[in-house]
Parts: sequence; C-alpha cells; structure tokens
Amino acid sequence: MRLTNFLCLASLLACSAAHATTELHPSRGDEVVERLPTVTRVRPLAPNASAPAQPADAVAAAAQARAHIATARQSGDTRYWGRAQAVLAPWWNQPNAPVDLAILQATVQQGRHEFAASRSVLQAALKRDPGSAQGWLNLAALERLSGQYPQALLACNAVARAGQTMYAQACVLETQSLQGQNAAARTSLNTLLAQTQDAGQRSWLLSLLAESEERAGHDAAAQAAYRSSLRSEPDLYTSIALSDLLLRTGQPAQALAVLKPLPLTDAVLLRQATALRRLKDPSWQALRQTIREWNAELAQRGDDLTLHGREQALVALWLDDDAPGALAIARRNLGLQREPVDWWVALQSARQAGDTAALQQLQTDMHAIGLVDARSTGSAR
Repeated sequence: MRLTNFLCLASLLACSAAHATTELHPSRGDEVVERLPTVTRVRPLAPNASAPAQPADAVAAAAQARAHIATARQSGDTRYWGRAQAVLAPWWNQPNAPVDLAILQATVQQGRHEFAASRSVLQAALKRDPGSAQGWLNLAALERLSGQYPQALLACNAVARAGQTMYAQACVLETQSLQGQNAAARTSLNTLLAQTQDAGQRSWLLSLLAESEERAGHDAAAQAAYRSSLRSEPDLYTSIALSDLLLRTGQPAQALAVLKPLPLTDAVLLRQATALRRLKDPSWQALRQTIREWNAELAQRGDDLTLHGREQALVALWLDDDAPGALAIARRNLGLQREPVDWWVALQSARQAGDTAALQQLQTDMHAIGLVDARSTGSAR
C-alpha cells in the first residue's frame, strides 16, 4: 500500500513510505490526509547525528515530526522514526494531546509496526475529533492491513463525511478491489485520474490501479501502471512493488534495474540479492551476508525481528531455500499483518514446502476475510 499526503509529508519507506508526496487542499487548515503503506524494516544506521531540538509549541512540533516521518519513509533510515517520537515526546500518550499530534504519534507507531498501539491512539483521537480526514484514512489503512474490510469501508465513509471526497472514493475503491471488484476499481480509478494533473495524486492513484490489476491477474497492465506511477513521481514503495512483480514473472534483470537507484533498505537488498541469484551472479552471496550482519545489529540493539516477518520469510524462501522455515515465519507474520503480499508469501512458502494441509488452511483463512488475489494460485518464484 501506499501513502499520500495532504498538508504535510512526503511519502514511504516512505510508503514504503516513500510514497509520493502530494500537496492537497484540505477543507480545514489543520487537516492532513495520508494513505499509509506497507512499511518495511530498513538497514540500521549508527546514531551519529545530534538529537533534534525540542520545538517551542505544538504547531512547530507537528511540522518537525512530519519532516522526520517523511525522511524516514523516503530514505528508509529508521532513526527518523525515533526523531519524530522525540519531537512528540511532550504529547506522547497524553489523552489531551492535540488531535493532529496524536495522529502523528499513530503514524510513527505504524511505521514501527506497532499496529495495535497505533489503532488505539487513532480511535481515541477520532472520538475527540470525528472530522479528521487523515485520522480516518490512517484507520482505514490499518483495517485493510488487518484484513478487516467492512471496518475499512466504514472508515472510508467517514473520510467522505470529513469533506475529502476524492480520498474517500480512492479509499473505498482500494478496499473493494481487495475483495475482487477490480473491474469497477479500474473504471473509477481512471475517472479519478482524469480529474487531476497533480503529479503526487496521479502517482498514488496509478499505484492503486497497478495493485488492483496485479491482484486481478493482469500483470502486463499492472506493470504499465506501476511504471506510469513512477514516471509521474518516483517512490520507494511502488519501486519495490514493481520489482516484486518482475521477480514473480521471471524478469530478474529488469527487477535489478528498478532496484539499482533505491536506498539500501533491507527490503531492497533482499530483492537485489534475489535478482542476482536468479541471474546466476555469485555476488548475491555477499548481499546475503550483509543482510545477516544487519539483522545481527538489530538484534543486538534490542529490535524485535518478528515485527518484520515478511522480509524474514522472504529471505528464508528466496535466499536460504528454507521453505518450511519461511512458512513458519510467514504464518506468524499473518498474526501481525494481512496484506495481500503477506498471504502470497505464506502460500508460496507452503507450496514450496509441499505442506498441503498448511496450504489448504491458508486458502480457507484468506477466503474467510474476503481477499481475492489471482497471485494466490501462482508459482513459487
């Protein structure tokens, strides 16, 4: 998933966060609208920069925190999540904190995969200010991430009540496309695209279209939409999504070309190593060792690697030829996040492991939440 902004941020890993940054026009001066993406763990860097100065007031704190969040998403440098929290420290977990600061706290928590805490903070903030479009968009993203599609639609409807019609429509379309309504999503997303020339908005809408087409099994259309999104405005999230499509469809050289200019997060390094391995380039082994060293650094500083199960499972599946191990990690990860890629990783691990019982159970569970994804029947690349 991906991110979009409104008064503030830029985007993922930034959506991967790096999602594209879009300057919007809110109906209220204090609103920020943002679609939150799938956030992946990034390479740990030595904390060699000085701590940020404390802002003088809540308005300054919000601006500074948004800047740190944007940098975390765009660069993949996880130190900036901590800097954002430091800026928000006087208001962190305070029940009467300004609503926009509470929503920024929830954004930081989601960036760290603290999804339950993020949801709790958002729900409390929205009780105090039901008109916060960004709050509802963030909550919708969390509900989709958890596979709670009816609840996501309720949050999308609240975005409309907050006066942000286009974002509400896109929110609904993304949620419905996860449930298999891809043809309707294609038509309506193209209608929204025709209504804007803003590069950030177009990049975001095209990424939604690409993801919908990929879930529908239309890989060529998905690739075209991903590339159009990146031409409109590059971002890390969409680049990684495109590289995954290229790896899945047997195009490792093209995937490597997409990955080459990206910041070296662990998600990027994993995919570079995978592409090189499939190209029979022995240099992939050095990248695998680097991933091993980065994980050791994270463990040493006390990070919980189970919060990053998606990448851990893919390392086991793609680089270590350990499908049973990948399956175990992927199934645990589904307890934390249930986005389409998380199901795909688990299903492919089960297929490669030859675990028919696990495969059948995963398919049953995926059907139970209403997710429809043609990739669930694909090969184990």
